Amino acid sequence: MTKEVAPELRVLQSTEWDEWYGNLTRAFGWVGEASEEKALWRELTELERSVGAWDGGTCVGTAGSFSFRLTVPGGAIVPAAGVTMVSVAPTHRRRGVLRSMMRRQLDDVRAWGEPLAVLTASEPEIYGRFGYGIATRQMSAEVDTDRIRLSVPPGTDALRLRLAEPAAVSEACEAVYAASVPLRPGMVARLPGWERGPLLDPESDRQGASALQCVVAEDDGEIVGYARYAIKPDWDAAGPKGVVVLRDICAPDPAAYAALWQFLFGLDLTSTVKVGNRPVDDPLLHLVSDIRRCRIGIRDSLHVRLVEVGAALEARAYATRADVVLEVTDPFCPWNEGRWRLTADAKDGSVCRRTEEPADLALSVRELGAAYLGGTTLSELAAAGRVLELRQGALREASVAFASDIAPWLPHGF
Repeated sequence: MTKEVAPELRVLQSTEWDEWYGNLTRAFGWVGEASEEKALWRELTELERSVGAWDGGTCVGTAGSFSFRLTVPGGAIVPAAGVTMVSVAPTHRRRGVLRSMMRRQLDDVRAWGEPLAVLTASEPEIYGRFGYGIATRQMSAEVDTDRIRLSVPPGTDALRLRLAEPAAVSEACEAVYAASVPLRPGMVARLPGWERGPLLDPESDRQGASALQCVVAEDDGEIVGYARYAIKPDWDAAGPKGVVVLRDICAPDPAAYAALWQFLFGLDLTSTVKVGNRPVDDPLLHLVSDIRRCRIGIRDSLHVRLVEVGAALEARAYATRADVVLEVTDPFCPWNEGRWRLTADAKDGSVCRRTEEPADLALSVRELGAAYLGGTTLSELAAAGRVLELRQGALREASVAFASDIAPWLPHGF
């Protein structure tokens, strides 16, 4: 009997990218990917942060990460490995390939000094065993614009709206996006090249909709908000019922945000605005006259993994003063195991150090990841049996401190 040899893991070389990416596309069943999309992913791939699993001369596994900076509660922007392009060939499933790539990747992320790793999961159940917790959620909506009215704030009608070619105003729109990044946990500061992602518009992906369009809101000639969208025409015996497919909308100012939605609601020959990814506390929920006719949906989005517990907990701010000892289990990254004392207040910041003091709460690193951005409370995790209170009162103290008054949100995938 021939002994099975484990695939070799090695850092990706530029000459190997096509085969490496080909394994990824086969694993995900992507059909007919547009050439411009593939070219952008090739440009954005950080080769030195990507690994392939090779069985002889054949690529059978892929994993990469982007050198992201992620907003955390308090507004700090923290280095985070954006885990991406993870796949295993169907011929090599259940042979430890994924586990070996996750092991290599987290060891590398730790060596790079990045306290966090984050990802979006094709199948959420996969990554919990590697310590990732669901930290943000996203809202989808199909808004019946024939039946819903908007109640907009003062100043909305004073803003000027104009149509623009998406590429022509890309730089100004990116400035609006950049100004929004520190305002909400979970947002990613875009690296050079990433501004091209929102402009990708291959005809093969439009599914009957128009080319990408853009409207900007201006205040004294300055762009203060934008929306990128397409229109999918439709008719029935009663008349037009087109759909506005909203790709992206951003405006930190409430009046500008409302003005953009007012524009989208008023587009001729349409009766629905459909959007796939908004924060769960989106202001739209409070602008509409009938929330039931918005057909709201919620799903998981960003999964967070604390690579270095102490550094990660020190990097964020806390809503209230806290002094709590956490008993952390982390069998996949044992350097995180043990007791950590977290002390935090508005004046002196946050300190998290190892301690021998008795634990107040017991939880795994997965639960810490879920609660890290403030969108999932430690109390709700405790109600599911995922966090154990060892000192009376510690759960409420820590849960309130970890919470964020603004829901964390990831604005785009990677």
